[in-house]
Amino acid sequence: MMANITAKQVKELRDKTSAGMMDAKKALVEADGDEQKAIEILREKGVAKARKKSGNTAANGLTQVAIDGDKAAIVEVNSETDFVAANDDFKNLVDAIASVVALEQPKDVAAALQLSLGDDTVEDAIIHTSQITGEKITLRRFETMTKSGDQIFGKYLHNGGEIGVLVKLDGANETVAKDVAMHVAAENPEFLTQSDISAERLDHEKEELKKEALNEGKPENIVEKMVAGRLHKFLAGICLADQPFVKDQDQTVAQYVEGNGGKLAAFVRYQVGEGIEEATEAEDE
Repeated sequence: MMANITAKQVKELRDKTSAGMMDAKKALVEADGDEQKAIEILREKGVAKARKKSGNTAANGLTQVAIDGDKAAIVEVNSETDFVAANDDFKNLVDAIASVVALEQPKDVAAALQLSLGDDTVEDAIIHTSQITGEKITLRRFETMTKSGDQIFGKYLHNGGEIGVLVKLDGANETVAKDVAMHVAAENPEFLTQSDISAERLDHEKEELKKEALNEGKPENIVEKMVAGRLHKFLAGICLADQPFVKDQDQTVAQYVEGNGGKLAAFVRYQVGEGIEEATEAEDE
């Protein structure tokens, strides 16, 4: 005999799982009115649904930066549409993941997914939010940082989290650190200083600039000088320390920080979806 499912039971199950009304009712019927069993059924269906969606491309989403004392993290969590990225359940999930990753400092995404989040794991929370939103959700990447007592973290989110930046300075203060993070969001440097650029990359750029100068018909004896000048300009463009500071173009970022008693130590900049579209296009070819 089929169990008689009441509206109250359906409501209670929906409150606990955020499942749709029909899904909740079906699960209760299947579980013969047993709420715990119905929760399990919904979870299994949610996992199956999430797996089914794993072929979809999640290239929207949010970045978030969490700072917890001397620990910090920047994360990127993806959704399939920007509509879901603006959803409160999704935003709360991203905030919660960033906080636990900053606190626990896991070594990789697999370890991060197993971290506890309330009564569940991060992975369970992602599946649960996937059920609510009906979209594939992915913890794509994160980076953690720690600092000493005399170092300062700075963070900046552009456009609600479309771009996220985490910065670490030796000395200075939070205002300076936030200014640097804002600069990184706007100017997108590749490296902290010139010493972080590999010899191969430098040689490659020198070769390219030399070819350009020779193609312009410049004589050999002045090509070297031109290449040196253009290389300096190129390096200034891709290194945070040498970029003209956005709030005061007359000084570099390094000079601005040093003028405030600090030194650049590290930065991470995430832009939602960067690299995902390219990977998808390559697979389609």
